[in-house]
Amino acid sequence: MEIACLDLEGVLFGEVWINFAERTGLEILKLTTRDIPDYDVLMRQRLRVLAENGLGLPDIQAVINQMEPLDGAKEFLTWLRQRYQLAILSDTFYEFATPLMKKIDYPMLICHHLIVDQKGQVTDYRLRQRESKRESVKAFKQLNYRVIAVGDSYNDTTMLGEAQVGILFRPPHNVVAEFPHFPVTRTYEELCEAFLKASANIQTLK
Repeated sequence: MEIACLDLEGVLFGEVWINFAERTGLEILKLTTRDIPDYDVLMRQRLRVLAENGLGLPDIQAVINQMEPLDGAKEFLTWLRQRYQLAILSDTFYEFATPLMKKIDYPMLICHHLIVDQKGQVTDYRLRQRESKRESVKAFKQLNYRVIAVGDSYNDTTMLGEAQVGILFRPPHNVVAEFPHFPVTRTYEELCEAFLKASANIQTLK
């Protein structure tokens, strides 16, 4: 049995923080794991900026509620579900992602939690576990799944490396340059083709 493990932002939706940055005009919030590989450094910066500007979870959720899947994402997921099991492995938070899951028919989601005070201020975050994406792939493999993983950023590369097959989807040039061994796809049609090729290669490894 094969399972598709997909990143959420950048693969199925746009980046939450970039959308929020565009709405608030806070350019620093446009930085993602494409730019800062250390997730804790990135999140501490984000929390500081929110606090300095008096912004909280309700402000972010108001933007998230207006986000829609990337063009072609829902059709891709329909194609994928007909052929594979599906899990979304993300470094987002349930407090962000729950409204998005409704728009893609509630796939399995493994991500993290925010710590929010009574005023709606985001005070901290709690990881499900360190290297959650990679550890989730390892756990699926221990259940005898063969894993095909898809991501776009630095924080996806350990997941891609742990999977039987890892695929980059619309990655930035710096990620492509540093991880040239992962195949690169730019459209959902190319991604479908990459899945079929990955499945064929996995079958030869039996």
